[in-house]
Amino acid sequence: MSLSVVHTRSAYGVDAPKVDVEVHLGGGLPSLSIVGLPNTAVREARDRVRGALTTSGFEFPRRRITVNLAPADLPKNGGRFDLAIALGILVASKQLDSQALKGGVFSAELALSGHLRPVSGTLPVALQCARENEWMILSNANAQEASLAAGVIYGANHLLDVCAHLRGIHPLTPTQPNAPAPLPSAPDLADVHGQHLPRRALEIAAAGGHSLLLYGPPGSGKSLLAARLPSILPSLTTNQAMESAAIQSLAHGAFDPMHWRRRGFRNPHHSSSSKALTGGGVPPKPGEISLAHHGVLFLDELPEFARQALDALREPLETGEIRLSRAAWQLCFPAQFQLIAAMNPCPCGYHGDRQHTCRCTPNQIQHYQSRISGPLLDRIDMQINVPRLTPVELEGMEPGESSAQVAERVEAVRQRQLQRDGQPAANLSSAQLQQRCRLDSGGQAMMREAGERLGLSARSWQRSLRVARTIADLAHYREINQQHIAEALGYRDRLRD
Repeated sequence: MSLSVVHTRSAYGVDAPKVDVEVHLGGGLPSLSIVGLPNTAVREARDRVRGALTTSGFEFPRRRITVNLAPADLPKNGGRFDLAIALGILVASKQLDSQALKGGVFSAELALSGHLRPVSGTLPVALQCARENEWMILSNANAQEASLAAGVIYGANHLLDVCAHLRGIHPLTPTQPNAPAPLPSAPDLADVHGQHLPRRALEIAAAGGHSLLLYGPPGSGKSLLAARLPSILPSLTTNQAMESAAIQSLAHGAFDPMHWRRRGFRNPHHSSSSKALTGGGVPPKPGEISLAHHGVLFLDELPEFARQALDALREPLETGEIRLSRAAWQLCFPAQFQLIAAMNPCPCGYHGDRQHTCRCTPNQIQHYQSRISGPLLDRIDMQINVPRLTPVELEGMEPGESSAQVAERVEAVRQRQLQRDGQPAANLSSAQLQQRCRLDSGGQAMMREAGERLGLSARSWQRSLRVARTIADLAHYREINQQHIAEALGYRDRLRD
């Protein structure tokens, strides 16, 4: 009777809990069983591991083999446990020394030929290994991704390469991260001619991290403006880039280690379901709002999204996270995204347009705009009309400022906000608002009058103060004055005026 223990880690949302792969060789008819709450993919490891060991020239024990994945109450999924199970069998059958595996974590799927295949969610596992001073062996295809965690990472192509390393015959070389590729040039804000007020709103949104709704007739440049928001956003910090990369690592094919410092720009189609936005499945995968963590979530044709999908954004916009509860899973994904949305003002799109006559009735316009619920609209900091310019007007306009010029001002404001408050103005707490957004008597009178005239809720009131704080920072003012308040209020609740 023999027993071995090999360490690996599971993927449980953005966490990577340790899993002990216990392999027991006992008497009885030859068999291989896996226990410990495995799903179908894990149970199928029996055939993958047997095939990989025999084709690699190892002796497969003709005994009763029991593999226990502990802790037993943690759901296990995917092929990430194959390599650890195979090594556990080799150790239990005395074909490999257990001391060689001490302090190591093994995570890879095995092909029947013994080759190592990549798995998803490698970066969160590597980050946890680096925090606990563990070294890691995985597929070469995952090695570059895992090396971003600054831990000791070994990449291998075949089970034989892993065993040769553990026996000290042909040691593997630790993987070093490649230099990040230069980011491709993003669409430049200089491409937007005219539209001075929308450009101003875009700059304020970028500087303070505020959400923004652009509405106007077709062809007015709403999508053009939204696509240029990433080009003026501040650079990601190392921690922010790592958090964003860890989320993207959980989604199949969504992460490129060469571009890991790029802010995400997610642009889901309006037919996307609420689960596509918030995340879900078995096991739960991050949705679009989490994949846009520390980036931009752009919702074009906002009223065309399902009402249930849009209302699912309400809590994440407030808390910066999304909690998914299923029968066997309770996960929390971060979702600190910047929302920018675009829409037409009516079904035909030409309500308020100077060149086309709107064919919609007032009831149709009201019904169309009411697809966006009041609670969601209340959580959008800024709303701005984007009028359509005529070809003659466009010909007579000179190009506006480039993204580099605007980004310089945005970066300066964001650094000022981080040094003063530790976060962008859009995320200021109620206590910080009282300290950083004190108003003089004139500002208080203006806010009071606007609250009564516009029917501002307490949330709208606070969000207007946060926008005013960013406007004051852009103007290099320590205190907020009436001019800043007036501009901030001009961006509130304009859609349904």
